Amino acid sequence: MAPGRVQANLAILPRDLAFDFLLFCQRNPRPCPLLEVVESGEVEPRDFAPGADLRSDAPLYRVYEHGELTAEVTDLGEFWRDDLVSFLLGCSFSFETALIKAGMEMRHMTCDTTVPMFITNIPTSSAGVFSGPMVVSMRPIAQEQIVRAVQVTSRFPAVHGAPVHIGDPTAIGISDIYAPDFGEPVEFKDGEVPVFWACGVTPQAVAMSAKPPLMITHAPGHMFITDKMDEDLAVI
Repeated sequence: MAPGRVQANLAILPRDLAFDFLLFCQRNPRPCPLLEVVESGEVEPRDFAPGADLRSDAPLYRVYEHGELTAEVTDLGEFWRDDLVSFLLGCSFSFETALIKAGMEMRHMTCDTTVPMFITNIPTSSAGVFSGPMVVSMRPIAQEQIVRAVQVTSRFPAVHGAPVHIGDPTAIGISDIYAPDFGEPVEFKDGEVPVFWACGVTPQAVAMSAKPPLMITHAPGHMFITDKMDEDLAVI
């Protein structure tokens, strides 16, 4: 949806956990590139989407309590509290337009599925109660296009940047490339290699590991679409 627009991952936490999560994002900029913080009680991301309401303007939300997924809703009205702080994090969907312009097929778009995402054995740097493994998204890329894919995505450090791993999935703890933890599997064509980027679903894996009393996120693949354009975040 909305190709060319910056899409964001969403994490919402009580104020007493917000500093630890902010520190977690600062220590882990690849999986958790921070775009905007919306202070407690506020619902409008004034920089990235003036006039929006974070309680209802993402397509689907997940509610975690003590690390357990307890609800999946389209509106946060019944869960909203004035002490909640919202974090918008960069999403790799924002560099896909650039990859397509460079001649690369995004297989999940071709198949109309959600990009496959995997919990890895790559550790994150802990902060307070927050710790856990990195989540990555995967796209099949033709061998001869890999260097170009790295070049293209390196221009977008605010939305995960260059890949964190190329090739053998078992090296990062993925036993079955056709059984993602989030999203849906995609097929490989001859000569294609799995390429992995850090993923903003990492906070959900962290929530399951750290077990905060309450954490709200977007549902995987159901991004918050902002007003900014992808190229606004590109570096030369």
